Amino acid sequence: MATVELRRVWKRYGALPVVHDINLEIADGEFMVLLGPSGCGKSTTLRMIAGLESISDGEIRIDGKVVNGVPAKARDIAMVFQSYALYPHMNVRDNLGFGLRRRDVPRDEIAARVAQAAASLGLEPYLDRRPHALSGGQRQRVALGRAIVRDPKVFLFDEPLSNLDASLRVSTRAELSALHRRLGATMVYVTHDQVEAMTMGSRICIMQDGRVRQVGAPMEVYREPANAFVAGFLGAPPMNLLAARAEPGETGTELRVGAGSIHLPQWLPPGPVTLGVRPEALQPSGEAGLGRLEGRITGIEQLGAETIVAFDLSGGGVAESVTVRARLDNGFAAGIGERIALPLRPGSLHVFDAETGAVIRRA
Repeated sequence: MATVELRRVWKRYGALPVVHDINLEIADGEFMVLLGPSGCGKSTTLRMIAGLESISDGEIRIDGKVVNGVPAKARDIAMVFQSYALYPHMNVRDNLGFGLRRRDVPRDEIAARVAQAAASLGLEPYLDRRPHALSGGQRQRVALGRAIVRDPKVFLFDEPLSNLDASLRVSTRAELSALHRRLGATMVYVTHDQVEAMTMGSRICIMQDGRVRQVGAPMEVYREPANAFVAGFLGAPPMNLLAARAEPGETGTELRVGAGSIHLPQWLPPGPVTLGVRPEALQPSGEAGLGRLEGRITGIEQLGAETIVAFDLSGGGVAESVTVRARLDNGFAAGIGERIALPLRPGSLHVFDAETGAVIRRA
């Protein structure tokens, strides 16, 4: 396996930069997830690591070696694409071994590697089938197997599960995580799906507009977002981001939001801020030591084990209605149109700069 390093990497198309000054170190055996919305530069970054895109400035190292001018086929990487890219006229066995045959690997070794990969991915019953006779999940496993038989230094995945239905995504996610643990391989995985990132990654690199916004372990990034973008991107539903105003109080700071006020024991500079509240931080049975968020219920999503409640925070100087979402237990019984007042759980509030989005106060 190998380390991957990106040092001040830029990508420009003409004068237009699409990846800005990326600095990222991926450890040997790490599962790094590049996460962000469409168009943020994550796939372009992956393709630069693979050698499928040239870099405009900076340096990429694989296993300590600079690979800027090294062609993709000589980088000792294996890439799994969003489309399965299987050869329709070949059976599973031949699809798995095709790349090895191109490299003149001896037949006995090809057969051994194919058998090992097929066994690890549960493909043994399908070795003689062609792709048209496979389900979507089976085709994706064949694409993974074709990468595994290569035994590369680095595995690269470009949204490999996006073509699968919901149940297959869950099972294939688990297979990929188990595969990583079994191989101990260095893997770089691109996705816009935060659930995939949270459940699979050793670390997450969150990107926006071609820039890295935060890198860290999944729960570290979730609990301590560096800015409002990260806070609002992670979570289902995401963090509530509310316009507020900080005013000095007798024992700290009063945050004016909606028709109410939230008390913080810490002093903050007066002025406009963005208040961040996770949906799970609003609980009807909590103590109102910090304050409450109040409004009229506009939506209820019954999800079985939990209930997502949306309510309107209009009033108290808020010009337009602002929707707040709370994650409550399945015993919640109020209906649409009723008023609700939910206390804030102590230690749950994030405060961000209203202009830059940078964190001012973490929970």
